[in-house]
Amino acid sequence: MTDLLRVILLGIIEGITEFLPISSTGHLLIAEKFGLGARSDLFNIGIQAGAILAVTLIYWKRIWQLSTQWRDPANRDYLLKLAVAFLITAVIGFAAVKLGFKLPETVTPVAWALVIGGFWMIAAEQLAARQPERSAVTWKVAILVGIAQMVAGIFPGTSRSAATIFAAMLFGTSNRAAATEFAFLVGIPTMYAATGYELLKVVKDGGAAHEDWTALVVGFVVSAIVAFVAVKWLLGYIRSHTFTPFAIYRIALGVALLLLVPAGA
Repeated sequence: MTDLLRVILLGIIEGITEFLPISSTGHLLIAEKFGLGARSDLFNIGIQAGAILAVTLIYWKRIWQLSTQWRDPANRDYLLKLAVAFLITAVIGFAAVKLGFKLPETVTPVAWALVIGGFWMIAAEQLAARQPERSAVTWKVAILVGIAQMVAGIFPGTSRSAATIFAAMLFGTSNRAAATEFAFLVGIPTMYAATGYELLKVVKDGGAAHEDWTALVVGFVVSAIVAFVAVKWLLGYIRSHTFTPFAIYRIALGVALLLLVPAGA
């Protein structure tokens, strides 16, 4: 298998998994461990930014509305809540970096996160279904989405989209579409900031000359295209379906990894 094909496959995996509630970071680690090879942190974050670009394009009308009509009280309130959720993520993330936190490099923690997260999603879906239909985003939701986003970043396999969507659904925004929109919009500045931070770090450390920029660009483009299709499909799917099938997939994949992959691999 050529390196270009590996890069394309990683871009496809990222594009499919970034916004489906099945963990893109976990799937990338699994893919890299079993045939596609390890990549730099900048590459992994960069192709995630490709997926975020797809969401930016999908939600461009909403983003334009919020940006140009911010004097409207409802839009201003929504923007402030997005900003608070992002700032909470940024502060916790910065603290984690300063404390020297490292992502796990073995499959076992990811497998457990997939299984536990799958059962949690099933329970959360049932709890959310019992709540009255609400589309409004409360301050509690904004704060918990910010925390959930960082928790997912610290524990690969959790899934940022799953953590943030269900945090919103369980604590005030029970409408699935409204919870998904807020979770995805919060992810836009978060991932762009993460990519920019990693890029600055690479340049500062003198690693730019050693980065495979061609692979990064190809992975970014592939991820953006695939994510655009995946998110468009997901937004249509959730109008009349639950997230339970994704939970079942997570549990099945996690159990398979625990049974088939040696500990420490």
